[in-house]
Amino acid sequence: MRAALDEARSAAASGDVPVGAIVVQGEVILSRAANRTVRDQDPTAHAELLAIRAASAALGSWRLEGCTLYVTLEPCAMCAGALVLARVDRLVFGTADPKAGFAGSVGDVVRHPSLNHRVDVTSGVREAACAELLRAFFRERRTTDPDQE
Repeated sequence: MRAALDEARSAAASGDVPVGAIVVQGEVILSRAANRTVRDQDPTAHAELLAIRAASAALGSWRLEGCTLYVTLEPCAMCAGALVLARVDRLVFGTADPKAGFAGSVGDVVRHPSLNHRVDVTSGVREAACAELLRAFFRERRTTDPDQE
């Protein structure tokens, strides 16, 4: 999670919501990514999707069996769906997202019984650090631009 937090800090420094993700197979980090939605002007440039794409390229396969994705914030519906489609074995996230999280908060795409793959989930890893990074980012945005959400 330490590497994912580093990526999240990188996203914040570039003006993106501070979310970072890494994909690991065994002890090897296959990929790392930070949110790039603002930088790339791409609504799909979430850290999880970027990390999944890079890990797939590194392995030469769209199937990420045997891999774990670490991310600082609970994945949204889009990212949770990508985890299932990529056959990621395990998801480890830092802090829950009660407004948009789909690994247990708003919904649970990653463990939905109707889908052909279910992801093992561990939550709350370095939760305080992950949550504080997000709080600080949005606190700063409200201070510098009160119209920002």
